[in-house]
Amino acid sequence: MYKELNTFNNVIEYLSTDIRLLLSKLPKTFKENIEEIRLRNHKPLNLYIQGKNYFISKENTLTEDPKKAFIVNQQQINNTFQLITNHSVYAFSEEITNGFITICGGHRVGLGGKIVYGPKGIENIRNLSSLNIRIAREKKGISNHIISYLLNNEGEFHNTLIISPPQCGKTTLIRDIIRNLSDGYKTICRGFKISLIDERSEIGGVYNGIPQKDIGLRTDVLDGCLKSDGIMMAIRSLSPDIIAVDEIGGTRDVEAIDEALRAGIKFIATIHGHGLKDIYGKTNMRKLMREKIFKRYIILDRTRGVGTISAIIDGESLVTIYPKKGDKDEVY
Repeated sequence: MYKELNTFNNVIEYLSTDIRLLLSKLPKTFKENIEEIRLRNHKPLNLYIQGKNYFISKENTLTEDPKKAFIVNQQQINNTFQLITNHSVYAFSEEITNGFITICGGHRVGLGGKIVYGPKGIENIRNLSSLNIRIAREKKGISNHIISYLLNNEGEFHNTLIISPPQCGKTTLIRDIIRNLSDGYKTICRGFKISLIDERSEIGGVYNGIPQKDIGLRTDVLDGCLKSDGIMMAIRSLSPDIIAVDEIGGTRDVEAIDEALRAGIKFIATIHGHGLKDIYGKTNMRKLMREKIFKRYIILDRTRGVGTISAIIDGESLVTIYPKKGDKDEVY
């Protein structure tokens, strides 16, 4: 757990001094498991830990009572933002228009405030009212036991869709699958050329041009790129075996995926949802599912904690192949 503790200590270096000192005194077990740190102007300091929301008191104890909580003020938000941008807000102007900033380590800071529009769309976010620091935790090896389920008898990759509710570990899982596919895993899996379209900078966590997370030896990253644009760019110039994307669903995403499949490229993607029935209810996804484009569906939930793989389903037969064979998931 040393790595988890070190990750936490690196993240709080970006916080206003008084908040940093407050969090630094938390018990070790909480530091290792914090997923989000939320600062809201004139609201309690909010922590998200293992699926639960907590406040922190001035005595450094976690509480669910907002009356006992430490209250964040505007100056603390401003000071934190200056540290996040290294006192050069202009240098992060493009990221700010996307609503988040990626800091060293691949952690993402979501921004809340006054949205300023211009002729080309969002130009700035002013009068910051909230910051949400999402701690990107890398867990190597969590996909080792399922890699064989994602390959056919010839060792070729099956198009795979990871279905998960928010904050159930889909980004952590797809990152580790990409690493294994890119590096090659033992004798089970050869190394594939992968193009990662990392629109939100969450999977690779690119900072100053360098991925902060291990995404494998044969992975090219298009960071901060719209999925639909990145897929087409990868097809034209990167000659990938596999394209990886996070959170698909838009019409343009589906059209670009269709174009890549016609070029003979395999896909791994994630989508927010609560199972196959939920995904089938999304108009843009129905066509892909009817045509059985995805040969593997990985279903995540929290039944045994964050990142629980509740099932891997064969896309042709809709039979559960992991962990228990023979259970059919009725969809259509």
